[in-house]
Amino acid sequence: MTKPAIAIHGGAGTILRSSMTPQREQQYTDALRQALHTGYGILSHGGTALDAVEAAIKSLEDCPLFNAGKGSVYNNAGQHEMDAGIMSGKDISAGAVSLIRNVKNPIALARALMDRRGHVFLCGEGAEVFAREVGLAVEPDSYFDTPFRYEQWQEAKKTDSSFLDHNVTVSDKKFGTVGAVAIDSHGDLAAGTSTGGMTNKKYGRIGDSPIIGAGTYANNKTCAISCTGHGELFIRSVVAYDVSCLIEYKGMTLAEACHEVVMKKLVAINGEGGLIAIDHLGNIQMPFNSEGMYRAMKNPDAELIAIYK
Repeated sequence: MTKPAIAIHGGAGTILRSSMTPQREQQYTDALRQALHTGYGILSHGGTALDAVEAAIKSLEDCPLFNAGKGSVYNNAGQHEMDAGIMSGKDISAGAVSLIRNVKNPIALARALMDRRGHVFLCGEGAEVFAREVGLAVEPDSYFDTPFRYEQWQEAKKTDSSFLDHNVTVSDKKFGTVGAVAIDSHGDLAAGTSTGGMTNKKYGRIGDSPIIGAGTYANNKTCAISCTGHGELFIRSVVAYDVSCLIEYKGMTLAEACHEVVMKKLVAINGEGGLIAIDHLGNIQMPFNSEGMYRAMKNPDAELIAIYK
């Protein structure tokens, strides 16, 4: 029997202690702890890594603090377009959705698609039709409206720019994505990622989060990965799969592979962000090359919740 373990993230970027009030920091910590314990609770009772990953991400999607689900940012048209992807390391099955609206939990839609064992990736209206066919919860536009995200959108419109999730100014960047990776008692891995994308985005822009191999990847032979960062650069670098390849083909440890990709390859192309990773032995890594990353991990021997470097 394998010792179960889980790691989650709520985005990376310019997250500074100096710009965080104690109350706000406590809110983020509490939200991370709730998602972490939700996922680990499933694992500790013999549940699957897939169920744990989905449940942890749904908890983060239901929290308005994170740019996913309820807390998703506004696009240029004042709408919320969401993306999500999930993957099983047991048989490398996967499901991904993008540019969806009104679905309460995008990660649940990705999971439903994966479980159908047909198409891997759906987008837009077709994905929303599928969501209704399988009976997933949908919400009105107002459910996803939050004052904080609205203020971000108004700021972005002043210069007609698409901003990565941020707190106050354009330079104060925060890559708003949520994700989870886990290993269950059977030794099976899973990974999932969900996001609301970029503030004021146009043209149906899609980031790395739902793209299998870029923002999300899982394979029992190597590891499970969920990324958060500048999506375009993570797509071009095929970040999640690259970590797995370094383990499979070059014999690197999880720590070595993550360091190579996050601290060297991404840095070389100014790719800011990070990832959470767990390997087939239950080792966990949570590297990032930005100022901070909302992150947490738990196994039978340890628990960690952190924000800053």
